[in-house]
Amino acid sequence: MSKKEKILIITGDAGEGYECLYGKHRFEEAGYESVIAAPSVKRLNLVIHDFEPGWDTYVEKPGYMVESDIAFVDVKVEDYLAVLILGGRAPEFLRHNDKVIEIVKAFDKAHKFIFSICHGIQILTAAGLVKDKTVTCYENVRFEVEACGGNFVGKNEAVRDGRYVSGQTWQSHPDFYRMVFECLNEK
Repeated sequence: MSKKEKILIITGDAGEGYECLYGKHRFEEAGYESVIAAPSVKRLNLVIHDFEPGWDTYVEKPGYMVESDIAFVDVKVEDYLAVLILGGRAPEFLRHNDKVIEIVKAFDKAHKFIFSICHGIQILTAAGLVKDKTVTCYENVRFEVEACGGNFVGKNEAVRDGRYVSGQTWQSHPDFYRMVFECLNEK
């Protein structure tokens, strides 16, 4: 690669820290430029979602911080090969951001790769992009996927449906990134 191809990473405050840093570093290790997009250019507060004995759901703790590279309003979809939509709690509020919805719809319209992990699927459901797609995500977001016409698969850590790759949680990274890089190697 003479000029590094770019991968856009969508997150915000309360994005899942391990998903953010693992994805950023994996792309950079493979020779891509990872660009973190957020509501504004700033230092983001990431979180750790983990499972504690005796809890019925995950717990959330403060995590690492990371600098965003670009604000959503400055994203030019044509500059990127693919988009990665992270989980954590960020998608809960980002799915209401018109610019985020416009960005992911533009990636779909341009036939680019769309990768989502964990709660990141909430942005794709809000954009109307899971209808008739086979996807996976964190199990408690299954209702949103099915209510929006998607086919939820819970038995696989990661699922590929054409240009879309989805993963359940950060624990799905090995399967998820195997599929992500299969896509990127096809380009």
